[in-house]
Amino acid sequence: MTDWQAVGYGFVVMFLVGAIGLAIPGLGQLTAGLVGGFVAGYVAGGGLVRGFWHGLLAGSLGGLIVGVLLWGAIALVGLAGGPVGGAAGGLAGFGVFAVVALLALVMAAESAVAGAVGAVLKS
Repeated sequence: MTDWQAVGYGFVVMFLVGAIGLAIPGLGQLTAGLVGGFVAGYVAGGGLVRGFWHGLLAGSLGGLIVGVLLWGAIALVGLAGGPVGGAAGGLAGFGVFAVVALLALVMAAESAVAGAVGAVLKS
């Protein structure tokens, strides 16, 4: 069973480290995924597979939420150009969402590995 509290903690840590990573060169988003996944796996505990699962959820959740928010923001900006601008903004937003979703899969993969390590260290 999924421990959504562990996933939430991992997501929040990932978000905070990612925000700091934007301001501090060298820290970056890779570190955010690793730390957030580790936290999710550590809080969930229960072994390798359980930690992997919770790290995967924390990593993918963050990326997908950001992607949907960017899609909506770009579509809203496009509405300033009328109906045609709204359609163009929606299409451009979907393109951005697709790229962010692909990056979320990459972030989720490394978060999953870090989650597995965190769960094993807790055991």
